Amino acid sequence: MRKGNNPNKDKVTSDDKFMHQIIIPVYIPNQKDYFKDAFKIFKKCLQSILETVDFEYTYISIINNGSCSEVEKYLLILKEKGEIQELVNTSNIGKLNAIYKGVVGHNFDLITIADADTMFLSGWQQETIRVFNAFPKAGTVGIVPQFNMYANFCTNVIFDNFLQKRMQFFKVAEPTKMQKFYQSIGWNMKEDHYYLQYILGIEKGEVKACIGSSHFVATYRKEILNLIKKYVPSKMGQNSERLLDIAALNMDLWKLTTFKNYAYHMGNVYEDWMDEVSFLKKRVEIQSNGLKKNNTSKLSFLVKNRIFKKLLRIKIVNDTFFKYKGLPKNVLLKYGRTYY
Repeated sequence: MRKGNNPNKDKVTSDDKFMHQIIIPVYIPNQKDYFKDAFKIFKKCLQSILETVDFEYTYISIINNGSCSEVEKYLLILKEKGEIQELVNTSNIGKLNAIYKGVVGHNFDLITIADADTMFLSGWQQETIRVFNAFPKAGTVGIVPQFNMYANFCTNVIFDNFLQKRMQFFKVAEPTKMQKFYQSIGWNMKEDHYYLQYILGIEKGEVKACIGSSHFVATYRKEILNLIKKYVPSKMGQNSERLLDIAALNMDLWKLTTFKNYAYHMGNVYEDWMDEVSFLKKRVEIQSNGLKKNNTSKLSFLVKNRIFKKLLRIKIVNDTFFKYKGLPKNVLLKYGRTYY
């Protein structure tokens, strides 16, 4: 029997003060072998978020994707303290499916998705917003510059700016930090590697951005995530994260990355340098512009991402493009074949 009316009936849900959501899926089933340092690294990830974001605008969602009881208890304490706004506990349903649980039910302008071994650096939120505001066609903005990112679902960015002087090869702003990323994934990259010298980027006024973005940490406009299917049958790998990589391209929007490095990938082994990084919280001004509908015809998509891509794969065309955009000849000669 029902008696009376539910007091919440017909009330409108409102989280207007939040414009930026951060989603961190975490899977730490135990604290041994591969996961020996994972909990400690995850705590450092959360510390870096809590000490660098503007809480007035930021909504933090942690998706506990089947972690052990120690992790679950720790997250519950953070939720009770109000340090995170949302905690979702689930069985291990896979990384992408866990991310979807954080996206559904909200309506934030920007959504940052990051791995649980990401260390955010001071100013990352502020600079991410600057890039979105400077480039209205930005759909995805990363914060860790990497070489050859332009070859990962970015032919529309290159096509749109092919004749524009604002797109060119720039000297890498922080080669040591870029090198640090590759060391974190087990690569033995020397300090003088030619990939650490120049990067394809774009500038507008005082704002520079690299073309392309990785998916271990990036911020997305809410509209492009609406197009992603809501179930992935694999827990990790099998190109499941390709869905995030291609999301901006499917709306003819650009994938960019901040010109300077604003995060570290920590991996699964805790190192002394991680205790030496200090954080400084910065005031963030988020402009809630919303994304204007981008009407992309099938013909336009075909030209940019099929025909133009095939042209760029022709070596003489690729080399001519690189020279036209300012890549020095001595560096160009070292570049291997680029696949777009």
